[in-house]
Amino acid sequence: MPHDRSSVAAPRLVLLNKPYDVLCQFTDAQGRPTLAGCLPLPGLYPAGRLDRDSEGLLLLTGDGLLQKRIADPAHKLPKTYLVQVEGIPDDTALQALRDGVQLNDGPTRPAQARLAPEPADLWPRDPPIRQRLHIPTAWLELTLTEGRNRQVRRMTAAVGHPTLRLIRVAIGALRLDGLAPGQWRAATAQELATLGHGQAPARTPPSAASRSRKNASRSR
Repeated sequence: MPHDRSSVAAPRLVLLNKPYDVLCQFTDAQGRPTLAGCLPLPGLYPAGRLDRDSEGLLLLTGDGLLQKRIADPAHKLPKTYLVQVEGIPDDTALQALRDGVQLNDGPTRPAQARLAPEPADLWPRDPPIRQRLHIPTAWLELTLTEGRNRQVRRMTAAVGHPTLRLIRVAIGALRLDGLAPGQWRAATAQELATLGHGQAPARTPPSAASRSRKNASRSR
């Protein structure tokens, strides 16, 4: 039975494990799977995007300022991905990812890149990735501070290792840990604090001249 998205109050920020083949939106004229099948909550919007063929952590909020802080590249909020690629990247390929890769829309920012073990709690994908008998695969952990269109896939292809599977596991200090595909939970107060949510703007101490003027006005 479909969820009634108007029946449950939405928390300030939600962490969702977006499944493969689900669009990062709540409606689709073509009837393709959307976020509406995962979230029975009103007034939430994705803070950033995750491609239809990508999986993993998606943050959603109804707070416009929080949405901007998460999604705006100016904040350089790091996003970490586990990426299954074709072939086994050598040190040269890994260093190229770290230094920045030249793409058709310009060079990427420096990134963190390392070989990683296959996740122990990895769920099966439907359909499964293609397997080639004589070509091995490897897993990478990539951390980026920008979010261009299909950037991870373009980066790994540029160093000779096409992406087969892409899972986002962290955005800043918020992690996917413990969420199965389609599952969601509300962010904790501590997690919101790592994004600067609810903090009062820093006050600039008054200068000596402004204090002098204020004191003079009080003495009149």
